[in-house]
Amino acid sequence: MAQSERSFFDLYAHGMARVALAVPRLTLADPAANAAEVERLWRQAGDQGAVLAVFPELALSGYSLDDLHQQEAVLAGVREALAELAQATRSRPCILLVGAPLRFDGRLFNCAVVLHGGEPLGVVPKSYLPSYREFYEKRQFAAARDALAGEVELLGRRVPFGADLIFRARGREGFALHAEICEDVWVPLPPSSWAALGGATLLANLSASNVTVGKSLYRRQLAAGQSAKCIAAYLYAAAGPGESTTDLAWDGHAMVYENGVLLAESERFAADGQLVVADVDLEKLVQDRMRMTSWIDCASDQRIELASLRRVELDLELPAATVPLARAVERFPYVPSDPATRDERCREVYQIQVSALAQRLSASGIRKLAVGVSGGLDSTQALVVAARAMDRLGEPRRSVLAYSMPGFATSRETRANAERLARSLEVSFEEIDIRPACEQMLRDIGHPFARGEALYDTTFENVQAGERTSHLFRLANLNGALVVGTGDLSELALGWCTYGVGDHMSHYGVNASVPKTLVRHLIEWVAERREAGGEASGVLRRILETDISPELVPGDDDGAPSQKTEELIGPYELHDFSLYHVTRLGYGPAKVAFLAARAWARDVPGASGGGSYSMDEILRWLEVFLGRFFATSQFKRSALPNGPKVGSGGSLSPRGDWRAPSDAGAQLWLRELERTRAWIARSRP
Repeated sequence: MAQSERSFFDLYAHGMARVALAVPRLTLADPAANAAEVERLWRQAGDQGAVLAVFPELALSGYSLDDLHQQEAVLAGVREALAELAQATRSRPCILLVGAPLRFDGRLFNCAVVLHGGEPLGVVPKSYLPSYREFYEKRQFAAARDALAGEVELLGRRVPFGADLIFRARGREGFALHAEICEDVWVPLPPSSWAALGGATLLANLSASNVTVGKSLYRRQLAAGQSAKCIAAYLYAAAGPGESTTDLAWDGHAMVYENGVLLAESERFAADGQLVVADVDLEKLVQDRMRMTSWIDCASDQRIELASLRRVELDLELPAATVPLARAVERFPYVPSDPATRDERCREVYQIQVSALAQRLSASGIRKLAVGVSGGLDSTQALVVAARAMDRLGEPRRSVLAYSMPGFATSRETRANAERLARSLEVSFEEIDIRPACEQMLRDIGHPFARGEALYDTTFENVQAGERTSHLFRLANLNGALVVGTGDLSELALGWCTYGVGDHMSHYGVNASVPKTLVRHLIEWVAERREAGGEASGVLRRILETDISPELVPGDDDGAPSQKTEELIGPYELHDFSLYHVTRLGYGPAKVAFLAARAWARDVPGASGGGSYSMDEILRWLEVFLGRFFATSQFKRSALPNGPKVGSGGSLSPRGDWRAPSDAGAQLWLRELERTRAWIARSRP
């Protein structure tokens, strides 16, 4: 089945692959019994939609056999067990990667055997044999470097043999498998590093690894670090129950890391065999490698050595049925879901913003800051950062000049919150009514509002925004101050910022790379920890409860705003989700919609987001995002003032993460979105 013919809700239609790590319950020196256990877990993996199942080192014999590995009965039994397993692999498309002791040319090797479609595809011998402390592998085995040939005969076939093999699936970019064995990853130059530079994305480690106090943490560090450095998935499966406890113990540690992030992990010290399943995003790995030019340079520097790597092509048949995505998809990719991690993230973002603003003041010799405060989220964050920057420089907070500039639609609540916040932070505060200046401008340009008509068009709105900016910059001139920008990353992505005025233009934009969903958490963090004082915490909580509004069109007689931003342009939580996946990962509309369905949809089976939006709503707001981001907003980003990048999610600065022409258009993305709509319609039951 072609990828485009699969269901939209199938992970294999979106550049992903399900992998399984198995920790079988071992029977020492009984290859037939071990093969039966391996086959049982392998069938489970296939039934769950996995295309690869990785088993531990020497799983067919038992790692702890020691000298019994050299017994002819054991070696013959292992070959018979491999023949049984190879035959079994005809029944499912799942690749089986299993550890076995095998003798070739009078040498015994500790091997990883790749079985698929009823046949062995290749054999990978262990490169580095530990013979220190409790390990004596050189007593029984030869290393990969001791092989006499690059091919061996196994189960009646000539197959590739060596640690230099990469198994690649034809027609499926990103699926490239390499295997190494236990100690191989503990050395300074693991074979998997070379394989990754040569294109391998799935790095499997068949391990035994007895357990000692603290060793599991080091294993995690190794696997996480290797996956991150290699921009790969690292699949680690270690021996568990049934291994000999004569002098050692075993915890059955299995884990899947993707570019440094843990996707799945086994239960350590389980009494029975177990299976760990994870969905790996191969497209993400390919995208990250393509973007990281230094990674490409490193591979190019090793091209002579990499030229010796051998590729084994295979026809990878995918599961016939739809395989729904099982991996967690963060609803808020810019905001960690773990409370402790989120707390540290907020602390670090504040440190970045505050130290950057303080440096700009120090470099310029300016000692005052001008901030326009509206009682909204962004200006609140900017004002708190400005106050803390003065603390850092040892300057009085009165050097922060906060200005509230109410216009035709400013509500009583936001007006009061702006003043309360400034007073609680002990910064200077002044209110300037901009309506007279706006009325004069509207009269000067002949706008109907000046003649008494209630025409609240773009001109009417932008006159207010422009007057606020004009006042703020002239006040900065008058007081020798630096204007602090308030606009955030989400507004910049959507173009929801008036060109050349305060939310877009400033002397320094402290929020320029902070998305709206993170701004909320930053303010909550300050409020909860009373970082700005008890009185300020109360004001901050009131601000968080206020609807986001530009407050440019007059509301009702009660003073409530007539405009709610998210009703006009869509939910920021969805837009931030799209922004991250489009800019950070380069995903197209179909992949973004697929992930959003998992995170946010209420009418998609298996969605994990709690049902906030229908699939139609997700597509509607994705269309808004694509149109605004690609077609109408780049010219604003091309003229972005200075401001610090705060997160690995990126920024939209033309001097940093994002360079794009201002007149490219969005038709390519919108056409794909229309095809995605049709694809989803075909895929619904």
